[in-house]
Amino acid sequence: MRKHFILAAAGAALLTLSPAMAADAEMSFFVTSAGKGDGANLGGLEGADAYCGELAKAAGSTKATWHAYLSTTAPGGDAGVNARDRIGAGPWKNAKGVVIANSVDELHSDKNNLTKETALTEKSEVVKGRGDTPNTHDILTGSDPNGMYSTAGGDTTCKNWTSNAEGSAIVGHSDRIGLKDTRHMTAWNSSHGSAGCSQDALVKTGGSGLFYCFAVD
Repeated sequence: MRKHFILAAAGAALLTLSPAMAADAEMSFFVTSAGKGDGANLGGLEGADAYCGELAKAAGSTKATWHAYLSTTAPGGDAGVNARDRIGAGPWKNAKGVVIANSVDELHSDKNNLTKETALTEKSEVVKGRGDTPNTHDILTGSDPNGMYSTAGGDTTCKNWTSNAEGSAIVGHSDRIGLKDTRHMTAWNSSHGSAGCSQDALVKTGGSGLFYCFAVD
């Protein structure tokens, strides 16, 4: 009888905890809990956006339209797509209902509320950062600190998120921690380039193909 009582009590405790683990229905920002599994080949912006929507829906968000925070470049010197222009006007809340920024300008300033504790996945989980095993804080963005496509030259978006081999992508650190105590290495959206575009290359530099998702409606 005592054994059955203990099991029943444990089950009741799990039921009590489960609602707290669910995403807030008004969630409008998250880090993907997993990458798509094919390195930085996300199926382009369209594939990345669709993946954001799938994860949000599975987590119980009521927001309908989601975009990945990703920039792209264009050949021949033509203007690319800026991540900051894809994410709506804000404000944005994480899976626990905490506001991470009220506007695009605030998001790209020192006034944003992005930390290891607030840059959560759609499952309300903290992304493993520096000092954790494994470290997955490298978040794909292809962007400069202002959320714009890079003009530095070379491949900074893994061929506009279609490559799982050659190339590189700019990543940010979701935990805002880097090896060097500089703003650049602690930027949430623009810390350094990846070692390559394959899954193994992303893991090598501290990532796993995760990216940021924002609700735009």
